[in-house]
Amino acid sequence: MDRGIPTEEVLAEMRASAPPIQYVVGTPKARLSALEAKLTDCSWQQARPAVLVKLLPHAGELYVLVQSQDRIHKERAMRRRQLKALWARLRELQTQRPSYESLLLKLGAAKAEAGRVWALIEVHLPEPPRTKKARTRRADFTFALNRPALRTVRRREGRYLLRTNLTETNPAKLWAFYLQLVEVEAAFKNLKGDLALRPLYHQRADRIEAHIFVAFLASCLHVTLRAKLRGKAPGLTPRAVLEKFARMQMLDVHFPTTDGRELIFTRYTQPEKDHQLLLEQLGWELPAQPPPQLTAKREVEM
Repeated sequence: MDRGIPTEEVLAEMRASAPPIQYVVGTPKARLSALEAKLTDCSWQQARPAVLVKLLPHAGELYVLVQSQDRIHKERAMRRRQLKALWARLRELQTQRPSYESLLLKLGAAKAEAGRVWALIEVHLPEPPRTKKARTRRADFTFALNRPALRTVRRREGRYLLRTNLTETNPAKLWAFYLQLVEVEAAFKNLKGDLALRPLYHQRADRIEAHIFVAFLASCLHVTLRAKLRGKAPGLTPRAVLEKFARMQMLDVHFPTTDGRELIFTRYTQPEKDHQLLLEQLGWELPAQPPPQLTAKREVEM
C-alpha cells in the first residue's frame, strides 16, 4: 500500500487479525527522520544492481530503507528545475522592486508555486514600514541558497522508507513486494489512458458485470500485448502500437445496383510499411477481406 492509504489503527487491526494480514506499506518522511539514527548503524545490502536497502527491526515491524539510483537522478533533476525557476523569479522581483505590500503578496505566490524547494532559499526582507505611506514605496530584499538544507535534502534523495510485518529478510523480495504497487498504479493508468475506460453508473447488476468483464478482457489484452512487445519489439510500448494501428480503418463501400439494391464491400485499409513490419515482427496475419454483401430489394415508391 501507498503511505497515504492505511492509518495506524488499520495496520494494528491487520497485525491482530487471525491469521495476521501481511503488508508492505510506505511511510511518511517524518518517520524516516525519527529512525535516522538507528538506520545509520545498519549496513547497506544489495537488492538490485542500482538498489540498496537497510533492514531495521523495530517495535514488532521491519523497516526497510531503500535507496534507488534511478530515483536519485529523477528527484535531483526535478529539484534542479524547480530551484532554477524559483531563482529566476526572485531575481525578477529584485529587478522590479515592488512596494512592500506587493512584494509580500508576490513572494507568497512564489512560495506556493515553488513548494518544497522554497525551504532551500533564504529570503531576507527589510524591516516592515511603520506608516501606510511607507508601505507603498519600493522595497529591496536579498536571497541566498540555504546550503545546509540543500545538503540534508541531497543526503536523503532517492531514499524512501517501507514498513512491513513480514518475516522475510531477503531485501530483494521485500523490495519486489512493494513494486507490485507500481504495477497496480500502471494498470489503473492504462485503463484510464490507453483503454479509455471510465466508471459508468449502470442501473442493473448484469450491466455492471458486463462492463467489468469487458474492462478486464481489455486489460488482459493490453498486458498480453506488452509481454509480446517485450520480446519482439522492446523499444515500443502498447500505446505506441495502438496509435500506429489506429491509422488503419475499416470501411463500408456501397455500390448501387440497377435493381435498387446495394452491393456492400467491407474492407480494411492496406497496412503501411511500419504496420507490415510490426505484423511480421509480432507474428500476426490480418484476416482475409470479408466477402461482399447484397441488400434486399427495395420497393420503388411512386
